[in-house]
Amino acid sequence: MKNLVILSGAGMSAESGIKTFRDTGGLWEDYSIEEVATPEGYAKNPELVIRFYNERRKQLKDVEPNVGHKILGELEQHFNVTVITQNVDNLHERGGSKNVIHLHGELIKVCSSRDPQNPKLVRELSEDEYDVKMGDLSEDGSQLRPFIVWFGEPVPKIEEALDIVRSADIFVIIGTSMNVYPAAGLLNYVPARAEIYLIDPHPVTVNTNRTIHVIAKGASEGMEELKKILGV
Repeated sequence: MKNLVILSGAGMSAESGIKTFRDTGGLWEDYSIEEVATPEGYAKNPELVIRFYNERRKQLKDVEPNVGHKILGELEQHFNVTVITQNVDNLHERGGSKNVIHLHGELIKVCSSRDPQNPKLVRELSEDEYDVKMGDLSEDGSQLRPFIVWFGEPVPKIEEALDIVRSADIFVIIGTSMNVYPAAGLLNYVPARAEIYLIDPHPVTVNTNRTIHVIAKGASEGMEELKKILGV
């Protein structure tokens, strides 16, 4: 089977009701990126940041995978599919995708404040644990914090993602502005033989000389069209 590699961004989850930075002027649920998505914001007001991500976790209970997520899950019957996502929600997994690389962390996981990228100190929360409190501690004695790769932090999964991209026969970009690095740079590692598709209802500026087949639709409609193009 051919290797189908997906790079998804916030637009992939927008149809499920999850707001994006791009559509809200750099705000996330009315908070600035600096307040809730940087190490500095966390150092300044950890209680606010922890409460913010508690609310985002609770939101997961009220949203469902959209048709686009589900089609990606179905495509595993025909391709070796790997989803590389910038999203921190679990909608890809709930839509049926089994091979998902989360570049920016996972909302349903927590980690150590002292050593946030130590995999031994990362754990998944059950739904009844979604409300993390100040004083809830990691195994190393530090405050539990969201397992999110904030702006200014290293992206530990990027090397794994690069290896996957280098093996792509088909590379599909869905719902990302291609402005956030290092994720946007993955396009530079797609093999010359691979077909590249971009699904997004908004104009996306991509810095490449490669031929890109643009499907100017949202995630669900776009994936329906891609499915036909791929002949499945």
